[in-house]
Amino acid sequence: MKSKPVPADGRPGAKAARPTAGSGEPPGAAAKHSDLMTVAIVEDDPRTRAILSEWIDASGDFQCRGTYGDAEHALQGIPLQPPNLVLMDINLPQINGVECVRQLREQFPAMQFVMLTVYEDAEHIFAALAAGAVGYLLKRSSPEELIAALTYVRSGGSPMTTVIARKVAQSFQGGGPPAAAESNLSVREREVLNLVARGFFYKEIAAELGVTLNTVHTYIRRIYEKLHVRTRTAAIAKYRSQ
Repeated sequence: MKSKPVPADGRPGAKAARPTAGSGEPPGAAAKHSDLMTVAIVEDDPRTRAILSEWIDASGDFQCRGTYGDAEHALQGIPLQPPNLVLMDINLPQINGVECVRQLREQFPAMQFVMLTVYEDAEHIFAALAAGAVGYLLKRSSPEELIAALTYVRSGGSPMTTVIARKVAQSFQGGGPPAAAESNLSVREREVLNLVARGFFYKEIAAELGVTLNTVHTYIRRIYEKLHVRTRTAAIAKYRSQ
């Protein structure tokens, strides 16, 4: 019996996941596909999804396995035919891309995730990396840059555009002396730091703990002071070294 393609995002006209070998493809298809790295796309803009899918399929080395318009459909569809890699937008309608990465990574630890977004600020960058993303690209990347980044992931690398790599490097500079630090944090401050390390945005931490955003910023400032750090990344690094 032929297997039916999995709907990509459950919407009319949505792109369906590619059928796997043995589902009615011509002889030799399995061998041809065995060398391809499969990629799923989670992006809420239909035009961007279509363009990215075309770039990936035209590369010859990668195959688009499915496209999804939001995190909810991605969390339903991706587990049915898991790709090797997921291109993930951050600003999705309900569940954001960082949380989607976190949930998928729990199910598929070997799955690779690359963020493709317009956000260049440190909070989004490090929330994505903390959630399990191996790369962070900006949407203004060219087709050549995107395919080069996917190739880099396949070889074990962590691709980042130049501006993002510079921000990461700057965030690790001047982190201050090591501190026995975390033992000086209050119970609530440790809760906040734990959520930061899990990739939560500040507004999500506020909702999770039932406090205001200003209160979260106050906790973050105190955590930085006690850990002798100036960036989110340095705080996470010290938290994980305890």
